[in-house]
Amino acid sequence: MAVFGFANGTLDVAMNVSAAANERVLGRTIMPLFHASFSLGTMIGALLSAGAELVNLPVAAHVGILALVIAAIALVVTRWFQSEDLGHAVESTESAPPETGWRSRLAVWTMPGTILIGLIVLGMATAEGSANDWLALAMVDGHGVTNAAGTTILFIFLTAMTVARIAGTPLIDRFGRVFMLRISAVSAIIGLLLVILSPVVPLAVVGVVLWGFGAALGFPVGLSAAADDSRNAAARVSAVATIGYVAFLVLPPVIGFLGEHFGLLHALFVVLILIVIAGFASSAAREPSRRRG
Repeated sequence: MAVFGFANGTLDVAMNVSAAANERVLGRTIMPLFHASFSLGTMIGALLSAGAELVNLPVAAHVGILALVIAAIALVVTRWFQSEDLGHAVESTESAPPETGWRSRLAVWTMPGTILIGLIVLGMATAEGSANDWLALAMVDGHGVTNAAGTTILFIFLTAMTVARIAGTPLIDRFGRVFMLRISAVSAIIGLLLVILSPVVPLAVVGVVLWGFGAALGFPVGLSAAADDSRNAAARVSAVATIGYVAFLVLPPVIGFLGEHFGLLHALFVVLILIVIAGFASSAAREPSRRRG
């Protein structure tokens, strides 16, 4: 698991830096489309896992088969990848080579906006990760649905996220990152409140959809903002991703601990607080072309 986590974290930063380089070269927002592919992968994973459970496929066989398939796909597709450094040759605004060395990697933590962008990613990663970890069980324990229904509701959440990432991509270019981040935060807040407080399951499911819509764009938009300055894009993306990873490292056990004492639905108020903070920090993700002064 440690090797898997190390490789996955390294891969995550590399993928997002490469995606951000594509954005700069194309001159339009495409980062959410890459994250929509991730969400599509979670949907497929949920279906495969349900199928494996249905036919009583051993976990070792299930994971082993997937590992071989993923390795084969990675070896094939990475043959056509290009270095993100090639983008420097075509960027008219580029005036200096990329900054390297440990000093530059530490310096990004003091750059204006890094911590605020990190809070955006933290809040929205929490909105996404808490649903992946706890939504199905929260619906079972808090709303009394069956295990199968809880899994189905999680699938609905993942589908809502995928749709929002695809549909929201052109809206970011039209209305700007800040506006879309604020709308996302409002949607996630309303959705979470419906899930936590709704007395009936159908209304809670509506909340799940709004929660999925709201959680969709924050993570990719935050990483795009972190990579606006291509000279230190990798270091800044890694810094912001590190802040965001707190959501996956610390929040699941915190929610579990609070759920043991107050119920899982009430434990989700922690997620609500972080989403509110992300909404207030959203101005830090403003595009360079939209900044004033």
